[in-house]
Amino acid sequence: MKIALLGYGKMGHEVEKAAFAQGHEIVVTIDNRDEWKEREALLPNADVAIDFSQPDQVAENINRCFDIHLPIVVGTTAWQDHLEDITKRCLAEGQSLFHAPNFSIGMNIMFLLNKQLSRFAKQYGYHMSLAETHHIHKLDKPSGTAVKLANDIISVNSDYDHWSIEASNDRTLYINVTRIGEVNGIHSVVADSDADRITLTHEAFNRQGFALGALAAAQFLIGKKGVFTMEDLMEDK
Repeated sequence: MKIALLGYGKMGHEVEKAAFAQGHEIVVTIDNRDEWKEREALLPNADVAIDFSQPDQVAENINRCFDIHLPIVVGTTAWQDHLEDITKRCLAEGQSLFHAPNFSIGMNIMFLLNKQLSRFAKQYGYHMSLAETHHIHKLDKPSGTAVKLANDIISVNSDYDHWSIEASNDRTLYINVTRIGEVNGIHSVVADSDADRITLTHEAFNRQGFALGALAAAQFLIGKKGVFTMEDLMEDK
């Protein structure tokens, strides 16, 4: 693949390293608005764009890719306020978008297990909660991954109707958020009863899993039209 990297921070560099290892080519990296002015002309040379920029840049980056019908994979989180409008444009114009709160294959296995645990928790009277820990540089709180875990629980377990990072009432799904050091990401789902406790935990040791997942998503997206997520990729296997 010929790849455009939008956002050239730690994740951008990790994607670049993994891409080179797989024999792909990085045709352009764009990290800020000044570089957009300097390098935007190189964007059409790419087969696909991969975005790990900042939340306030994502919608603009997607629209720029849509302007030239360039498929784009988005790994940045906390931009979903724009998702409805982006989705409408994508579908109306036959564009190609892949977005996910977490590209780790292991984490996406946990998403599937989380739903199953949530159904059993409802059936057998377990109380559920979440915890997530990330490095001090992470901007969104809670993480996009924790939000997906929470929303998935709420979708299949009627004991909860909303989530919060502050404990309030029995119908609130509590998310305990910690920001410390350089932690890559730890997410836990806990189901408690008077008799026992069940815990699902995913810990990312490094950023490699996210990069490999993003590259798999990019390969999946090329040649397709529409809006896709990791569930589509996992089901494609």
